[in-house]
Amino acid sequence: MSEVKLNEEELLRYARHLSIPEFGIDSQLRLKNASVLVVGAGGLGCPLLLYLAAAGVGKIGIVDFDLVEESNLQRQILYTVFDLGKSKAEIASHKLKALNPNVDIVVHPVRLTVENALDIFKDYDVIADGTDNFPTRYLVNDACVLLDKVNVFASIFRFDGQASVFNFKFEDGSRGPNYRDMFPKPPPPDLVPNCAEGGVLGVLPGIMGSIQATEVIKVITGIGSPLAGRLFLLDASNFQTRNLKIKKNPNTKIVKLINYEEFCGQTAKVKTSNKQVKEISVKDLEILKQGHSKFQLIDVREAFEYEISNLEGELIPLKEIKEAVDRIKKDRKVIIYCKSGSRSAKAIEQLESLFPFDNLYNLRGGILAFAKEVDSSLRIY
Repeated sequence: MSEVKLNEEELLRYARHLSIPEFGIDSQLRLKNASVLVVGAGGLGCPLLLYLAAAGVGKIGIVDFDLVEESNLQRQILYTVFDLGKSKAEIASHKLKALNPNVDIVVHPVRLTVENALDIFKDYDVIADGTDNFPTRYLVNDACVLLDKVNVFASIFRFDGQASVFNFKFEDGSRGPNYRDMFPKPPPPDLVPNCAEGGVLGVLPGIMGSIQATEVIKVITGIGSPLAGRLFLLDASNFQTRNLKIKKNPNTKIVKLINYEEFCGQTAKVKTSNKQVKEISVKDLEILKQGHSKFQLIDVREAFEYEISNLEGELIPLKEIKEAVDRIKKDRKVIIYCKSGSRSAKAIEQLESLFPFDNLYNLRGGILAFAKEVDSSLRIY
């Protein structure tokens, strides 16, 4: 154990830890001497960061390049309306320091990439993955394996949560399963809606982020049995839980970092089955809106999304698109859009597979691209 000791203020602050017989001063010192990198200061990262700082982890790194948005406030409990438009990593840092001045907070306000991941990760003992997309999830996993780092993982979707501890080092020096042992390949990108499209119960990341914090503390202190070789599943809608065993896959080989967007199929153009979806850019749509050409514009998002912001298209939610086929014109160009272009591509796939349409076009990038390239006044959620 390090010569570093707890000062009088820390003895008082961590008194409830110190009074646990299995915990005591030795475990608290392990936390004080440890460093943890949290990747993502969003729904999972907020409770995770709060509890790690409160627990007294000596050094906490935060990787997040994003800014606080209004739609974050439903679940990202570190932020308030006064933080809108500001850096998540910077705001989180200020609030964690106010919670526990004894903790060293290091901010990495950058997008995690193949170029910087290894350099950022190398200075931390444990990596906690609070990301919400598959390319970054695989990047975090592979960087941890290459650097022999433990990866404390969690994910959330609607009412469902998952958690595990990957690449855990056992007493005999062997390493436990990693994320690729469980999921060697990512699911097709068109089958994976993100939280914005699929939704998430606001309290769920609080539950799963707290579980992550628990696992990080267990890994650092050696107390209890971490979720190594196990995947914890939570269905919050009826509060059912399961533990699935994960085994190492002898065919899993990680020798270097790769292009994860390409690996996860996110650099390719949107396709429906084996057929290329016709697309139109947001700038071309703006030209059409300003001209005299006849076209139909259809919004396949949900009604609440339409109320937040829209392009004045006709609202036909994706789940209703097949039954509303009579409302879709056949004598002109029909442009279908959603938030990012994913749901609108699915709408076109359904329509073209069932009906003789050859005039359907997907708005590339959806309303997000329109706000970025054409009309910055649109409210983005």
